[in-house]
Amino acid sequence: MYNFLFKHIDNSSLIVFRIIFGLLIFLESVGAIFTGWIKRTLIEPEFTFSFIGFEWLQPLPENWMYAYYAVMGVFGLFVMVGYKYRWSMFAFTLMWSCTYFMQKSSYNNHYYLLMLLSALMIFQPANKYLSVDSKSKPSIISYSMPQWSRYIFILQMFIVYTYASVAKLYPDWLNVSVPELLMKSKQHYLLVGELLQQKWMHYFVAYGGILFDGLIIPLLLWKPTRKLAFIASIFFHLFNSIIFQVGIFPYLSLAFALFFFNPKTIQKLFLKKKPYYNQSEIITPKYSSFFVALFFIYFAVQIILPLRHHFIKDNVLWTEEGHRLSWRMMLRSKSGFAQYKVIDKASGTIIPINLNDYLTKKQQRGATTKPDVIWQFAQHLKKKYAENGVDIQVFVNCNISINGKPRKTLINPEIDIANVEWSVFKHNDWILPSKQD
Repeated sequence: MYNFLFKHIDNSSLIVFRIIFGLLIFLESVGAIFTGWIKRTLIEPEFTFSFIGFEWLQPLPENWMYAYYAVMGVFGLFVMVGYKYRWSMFAFTLMWSCTYFMQKSSYNNHYYLLMLLSALMIFQPANKYLSVDSKSKPSIISYSMPQWSRYIFILQMFIVYTYASVAKLYPDWLNVSVPELLMKSKQHYLLVGELLQQKWMHYFVAYGGILFDGLIIPLLLWKPTRKLAFIASIFFHLFNSIIFQVGIFPYLSLAFALFFFNPKTIQKLFLKKKPYYNQSEIITPKYSSFFVALFFIYFAVQIILPLRHHFIKDNVLWTEEGHRLSWRMMLRSKSGFAQYKVIDKASGTIIPINLNDYLTKKQQRGATTKPDVIWQFAQHLKKKYAENGVDIQVFVNCNISINGKPRKTLINPEIDIANVEWSVFKHNDWILPSKQD
């Protein structure tokens, strides 16, 4: 194992990846400014739905979140050019992680993936060539990297794609009702809108998604299928980019192909002036035992975390318990209605709640369909009224539909949601069963 992980190979793929990665995180940061994402998600809302336990993470006041993202963009450029690389990568990772845990109204698995990849990039020797750091300090120049630098990305993406494929193996995906629902909102798309409504297209998306996610990493690893798999990957990710508009993720995924092709090919294509390393030295650092232990712990967590919903009562599609951080991407369509009944404990007075007075339209979608968001909103109401000396109860009448099925009651309407604890590692019993008479 040690010989495998610490065997040195040419680092051309990592150097090129650093440049692309830095450019993409720069574009992600400034894109959030110019597309209005920051305004809609972090400035306009009265409060953001932080991850439970991270309520202390709140957006900066007024328009300072624009500056925050601009600084992240600068760190992205620093990563791209390899300036103060590790510090820049660490700073971006910290800032991105804060914004990730700060809100979940715009939750996206890709944001979580970017957080993980950014953290992994901190430890990569990615500034050893074609960087400001190597220019200013030639002694750090190196044409090689340990083999773990390559396989840590391959293994991470294998986990992502495999779980994404397995998660699709459930009836509503297999009978293509979910792809059909996803495509209905794309009918207005120029040229392709009507095409996306065709039944054969729904089957193509459903089963093509399962096969692509499940097979793409093995096919890229196997030399006879590598080029064909890369072409399929280009088509798949461009399709996702155009149809689902998922930010930098498709292009980041394509950039990972650098680690599957022969380093000599990458060096010839992108770094012709760079000497090619082929000595295959095994250089075991002093911290090797600690690193290997950390390596196994990290990937054990990555493998176990997406499985946790199997140990929580009921269906994750219904309860959402164990849904996040699990690579369950675009798997269901939810709609619902929720009526919040607030009662003054002292007087028994019922206080009407209009969601429009508290939440943006996007936040309301979560506050009417997702138990954890419903619970958090109840806590928010409790806190707001407590500021005025009013102790309240919050009861929720919530009915939701999953994948176009008939609506069912999600929350026990007789439970005071404001005065129950949230259970992180087990089922919350005030969420009613998915199977109801």
